[in-house]
Amino acid sequence: MSKRENTYQPRTNLVHGGTQRSQFGELSEAMFLTQGFAYASAEQAEGRFIECPDDEFIYGRYGNPTVRMFEERIAMLEGAEAAFATASGMAAVNAAVTAPLKAGDHVVAAKALFGSCLYILEEILPRFGVEVTFVDGTDLAAWKDALREDTKLVFFESVANPTLEIIDVQAVSDLAHAVGAIVVVDNVFATPVLSRMLDRGADVVVYSATKHIDGQGRCLGGVILGSRDYVRGTCETYLKHTGASISPFNAWVMLKGLETIDLRVRAQAASSLKIAEALQGHPKLERVIYPGLKDHAQHDLCMEQMQAGGTVIALDLKGGRDEAFRLLNALDIVTISNNLGDAKSLATHPVTTTHQRLSEEQCDALGITKGLVRLSIGLEDADDLIADLKNALDAV
Repeated sequence: MSKRENTYQPRTNLVHGGTQRSQFGELSEAMFLTQGFAYASAEQAEGRFIECPDDEFIYGRYGNPTVRMFEERIAMLEGAEAAFATASGMAAVNAAVTAPLKAGDHVVAAKALFGSCLYILEEILPRFGVEVTFVDGTDLAAWKDALREDTKLVFFESVANPTLEIIDVQAVSDLAHAVGAIVVVDNVFATPVLSRMLDRGADVVVYSATKHIDGQGRCLGGVILGSRDYVRGTCETYLKHTGASISPFNAWVMLKGLETIDLRVRAQAASSLKIAEALQGHPKLERVIYPGLKDHAQHDLCMEQMQAGGTVIALDLKGGRDEAFRLLNALDIVTISNNLGDAKSLATHPVTTTHQRLSEEQCDALGITKGLVRLSIGLEDADDLIADLKNALDAV
């Protein structure tokens, strides 16, 4: 099967895309657990270091046949020219954002971000002379006011973690491109199944493959997708020399995860909507936040941009931290964890875990209340999950 030059539908590509078979004709993709590669001659070794073809390899930090299959398959799903797999989602974010920047550059970013992303933007980049301006990601006027002629890059999550605000990717991309800025989007919550951000104007898309791509809580991984020049030039050069390469084993797990990601994400999104509707209006809850609900502030944008509300729900309990903890401790099926995108449903209290490093003022500004609980909906029966959540709410 050809790589991307085909007319097959996404589910077919997710099963077969990028496959390379050895002389043994293995059916399941091979796992090449090797850190290096042998050369038939000194001349061949010299030639690879001068220009290495896509189907030849030098060193595990530079590339690997198993890793390459994963990269080819996810690039087909995203509609990208190229992909580079990394050791974790944060390695992908760090490279995609840092690699093109130098001292004196300006970055504009949405202020509603995962805590580790904020650390890169607030702490690391300024150390090296990069100025960062934060804006309300849903406010297009704020983006327009913040962008400058020297703005090099913009960064945001298409769906904010954990408050589930939706950013208009096309509109922000148009504004950024007007000043020549690169648009980097973290699309973890929307997933490549529900939304292809490159089609909506983004230049670069990053994923924590740890989430929906693996989908079963096994391995860390990340991936950067975009143009061949950006991914295989700007980012690959940075990653080769800084060492954030993915393990071939983890890449193999992610490759197999892609075979079922379409089925899993669509089932999880359907369950999420059913659960959000069942909990809406519950007397113990200040609000149920889910982009698939019609009362969500960006519901129409969500439906136009993603066609579904995604796999994550946020519950805001009236009693704050104490009631949030009582809810978490009363859950039976849903597991307390700080991950998401798993086959198992997971519950997180962001203020005390994933966003703990933020000040109270920052949390208040972002709408991350002490009563907020993030729910990542898994593949369990939706009615069982509704019953579990209602029983836990009764215990609050």
